[in-house]
Amino acid sequence: MTWTSPHPDRVPPPEFADERATLHGFLDFHRDTLLRKCAGLTSEQLKLAPVPTSGLTLLGLVRHLAENERWWLRTCALGEDLPNLYCTTELPDGDFDLVADADAEADLEVFRLERLAVDQATAGRSLDHAFQAPGSSGTQMNLRWAYLHMLEEYARHNGHADLLREAIDGVTGE
Repeated sequence: MTWTSPHPDRVPPPEFADERATLHGFLDFHRDTLLRKCAGLTSEQLKLAPVPTSGLTLLGLVRHLAENERWWLRTCALGEDLPNLYCTTELPDGDFDLVADADAEADLEVFRLERLAVDQATAGRSLDHAFQAPGSSGTQMNLRWAYLHMLEEYARHNGHADLLREAIDGVTGE
């Protein structure tokens, strides 16, 4: 039997909640939207780059967003000393570029686990929790900014995922 990416449940973000619950609700919604774009596809389909002018794949997006969650929310914002998941100094775009031999099922599990780790690490932290911007000379940022940045990342890349999925098998929708 051929593995296919599972169909996630997706809960709409809260319509009336405090700032923290609203930000987290929208982040979860975008995370699940990405997984819905992958749902029902085989490993081979997730690795397809169906747009002739681009090497972008759905699996590359999953890997990239797991990498970004780890980087922005755990490494930068919370100061955890963690290795990158897919990128190296020699291959800074390894999340996108190294999908041909990747294990899609394992990479979706990494995404799931990173999502859980981020949620656990940020639970109870103030949105005003400050950290120094990476590579800067003392510029201060806060956890609120990191959440908003991740929402921007997901929104942009979920747009890419829409186009990729439609090009792979014609499926459209949220």
